[in-house]
Amino acid sequence: MEPVIVVMGVCGAGKSTVGEALAQRLGARFVDSDSLHPQANVDKMAAGIPLTDEDRWPWLALVGGELSATHPQGIIVACSALKRAYRDAIRAKAPVTIFVQLNVELSVLQSRLNQRPGHFMPPSLLGSQLETLQPLEADEAGITVTTSEGIAETVNRILPRLEHLYEVLQNS
Repeated sequence: MEPVIVVMGVCGAGKSTVGEALAQRLGARFVDSDSLHPQANVDKMAAGIPLTDEDRWPWLALVGGELSATHPQGIIVACSALKRAYRDAIRAKAPVTIFVQLNVELSVLQSRLNQRPGHFMPPSLLGSQLETLQPLEADEAGITVTTSEGIAETVNRILPRLEHLYEVLQNS
């Protein structure tokens, strides 16, 4: 089974960095879902205005569509996927999607966001993302990883857990 994975979490969690490294290790395609946002969403976030659910539904449909497209080597998508309903919308289009939730200490998140000038997502939106975040639930196909180490170590911790999860899913 080729990987169909969403690396999820709040802004600054390392979704893109870890997702890209994971894709390289697995030989899969990588897509940053930020590139799928309509310009109106980007403009809204850049102005420091949190997105509403109505803003997100069309974007989530695009994310699900990308995940459900044919990717012979698999696909890894970096996407916040903060609410269960958002993950359900993605799974409606791509039912085999596995979610990897990245958890990071608040002080690290704040530091990372302050060190990425020019990104459309300002540090001021971290609070709204943390309030919105609904962690993965027991009945969702996914794993949660606390990322206190570097990228390579985080990927090294993710890979065996993904392998185990795929085995469990194939045998059920």
